[in-house]
Amino acid sequence: MGTPVDFGFKTYNYYGAYLKKKYEGKRVFKIIVDGGFTCPNRDGSKGYGGCAYCNVDSFTPELSRKGPTIREQIEKGMERAIKGYAAEKFIIYFQPNTNTYAPVHYLKMMYDEALSIAPENVVGLSVGTRPDCIDAEKVALLESYRERGLDVDLEMGMESIYNETLSKINRGCTHEELEVALNLVRTSPLDVCVHTIFGFPWETKEMMLRYVHEINRFPQIKFVKLHHLHIVEGSIMGVQYKRDPFHVFSLEEYTNFLAEFIPLLRPDIVIQRLFGISDYDLLIAPNWGLKKAEIQTYIDKELERQGVVQGAAYQSLVHS
Repeated sequence: MGTPVDFGFKTYNYYGAYLKKKYEGKRVFKIIVDGGFTCPNRDGSKGYGGCAYCNVDSFTPELSRKGPTIREQIEKGMERAIKGYAAEKFIIYFQPNTNTYAPVHYLKMMYDEALSIAPENVVGLSVGTRPDCIDAEKVALLESYRERGLDVDLEMGMESIYNETLSKINRGCTHEELEVALNLVRTSPLDVCVHTIFGFPWETKEMMLRYVHEINRFPQIKFVKLHHLHIVEGSIMGVQYKRDPFHVFSLEEYTNFLAEFIPLLRPDIVIQRLFGISDYDLLIAPNWGLKKAEIQTYIDKELERQGVVQGAAYQSLVHS
């Protein structure tokens, strides 16, 4: 006899169910596009070396890239998704680096090119960026794609709510800058997603649970991506970890943390991810020794076993 999780039912508001309902049962997949962007925290505008948890070697200058064109990336990505997963519709996802870090006319050229490929099968555009690389003109550009009938996700890195942490990880961006960006899209039709990282060694569990207060207080936040800290080769934290190892989440610890976090989360927010995955060739810690699907199954079953329900503690949080 299977449990609800075995039959695809989860007690949190997860992205797969959201997509299935929104697109009337069609199989929708994100196609990742590398537009060759850089980052103000790498090119000297705000700093060098990038965020301390990032793999510097994976971010090479545009001129040294020998990757496929945008068209080739999308066509091959669609082909793989159709053959491997019977995909029917697609969201074009500009993911690597800071995908609004360019003049608006250049961004429009990039987005237009990507969306011109198999437009009859593309339902959305998703753009990953930093909160300090968003302004009214760029918001207006993204909103113009909504007017074409596309769903548009604006994904911004919150990472931590603490400026001390953001400084320690060389983020080059403050929490107040995130607040400014969120207020800029307060009445926008864009679907806003924020990304968090849990497990910085100087942050306690109580500190990390307070992230939920910040997420809940912005009604414009529709999606979240919850990640645990990865220590990877080529990163500043990778060097630090090798010199003086510090505690990182075990799978059991991280799942138990999620079991406390999710009941506090506003029930209308859609969880796009519960954890992140790093290339095992680059991963230093934590190595949980499982494939992505196995991690997802473990977390889902454990959350179900513990009776976790998204938003179950939200009302008491609101009235406390």
